[in-house]
Amino acid sequence: MSGRAQLMWDDAVTGYDFGDTHPMDPVRLALTMGLVRAFGLDTAVDLRSARPLGDSSLRLVHRQDYVAAVRAASANPRAADQNYGLGTVDDPAFTGMHEASALIAGLSVGAAEAVWRGETEHAVNFTGGLHHAMPGSAAGFCVYNDPALAIARLLELGAERVAYVDVDVHHGDGVQAAFWEDPRVLTISLHEHPRTLFPQTGWPEETGAGDGEGSAVNVALPAGTGDAGWLRAFHAVVPELLADFRPQVLVTQHGADTHFEDPLAHLAVSLDAQRAVMESCHRLAHEHADGRWVALGGGGYAVVDVVPRSWTHLVGIAAHAPVDPESVVPPSWRDLVYARTRQLGPGRMTDGRTPSWQAWEDGYDPADRLDQAVLASRKAAFPLRGLLT
Repeated sequence: MSGRAQLMWDDAVTGYDFGDTHPMDPVRLALTMGLVRAFGLDTAVDLRSARPLGDSSLRLVHRQDYVAAVRAASANPRAADQNYGLGTVDDPAFTGMHEASALIAGLSVGAAEAVWRGETEHAVNFTGGLHHAMPGSAAGFCVYNDPALAIARLLELGAERVAYVDVDVHHGDGVQAAFWEDPRVLTISLHEHPRTLFPQTGWPEETGAGDGEGSAVNVALPAGTGDAGWLRAFHAVVPELLADFRPQVLVTQHGADTHFEDPLAHLAVSLDAQRAVMESCHRLAHEHADGRWVALGGGGYAVVDVVPRSWTHLVGIAAHAPVDPESVVPPSWRDLVYARTRQLGPGRMTDGRTPSWQAWEDGYDPADRLDQAVLASRKAAFPLRGLLT
């Protein structure tokens, strides 16, 4: 197995572009790759591309009629069929939509294949993490569900236990739906409470069905949750579940939209706490999945101040070349930011926070809203897995 992580990248991913007024600006991808290069991390990884997924691979998750509808909308955006979630405010149709979406999916599947085949322990595709797309429809800025496709490919290759941990501010509904009845896949999502945020799913009571009962775990966090609560919830749920499940591969989704500057959500998490969770996922992959780790991006709409720094930390951690949070952002990258956006980029790789949290094992406060959320998740899912609440 290679000692170097793989970073999946192709310049064509910036073609995933819903238009000038859409919050999911592809400049966030270009700026992230620019910051990765500014820190020299592109030389600490094996930089790889991949082929766009073909229809047979897309059908591991998506219906053929939906793939055909995406192709049709890609060729003629004005003819997009809104019955498939295409041509909507959230998911406007654009020329080349199928090709760009299939490429992002191909990068995530390529990352999963490389990890499973032992080419590398860690593979990162920060352009992926598009977790809302359903088998037969686009949703929430997502056309093809690359995390679900990567997991489905792992199962096709023979994996028997895959864990998916999603820390995007939005519920990972599409991935949960894809494996709702599949006990081979454990999905864990920590997200803002569905009462206050799209997609209004991810309640603690959503635990899977049939043979997959107990294989979906949801932690619905109160709006306003900050670093201490977010980290407390993560560590109160994720490590114990992974230790019990013993995944052969850990797939994680690192949407940066939990950040306090994100304009589309209501959590108050810092870059430093996001980095702490990335480090924890890295450690948990080594502890419970023989080091096999596929790390994806996701949401994130503070496209200059937050997303590039967050995912550059992710690349550095996966490469075993972590960026010191106190590092000054290279001036060359700040010049790139100004040239592309006419904004001033951030000056350091930190928000100046020192993340800490109280361990769940030290006791909980039944009157605290965060602790109520954690306890609700543990009570709903843990007994189904034979674990104590």
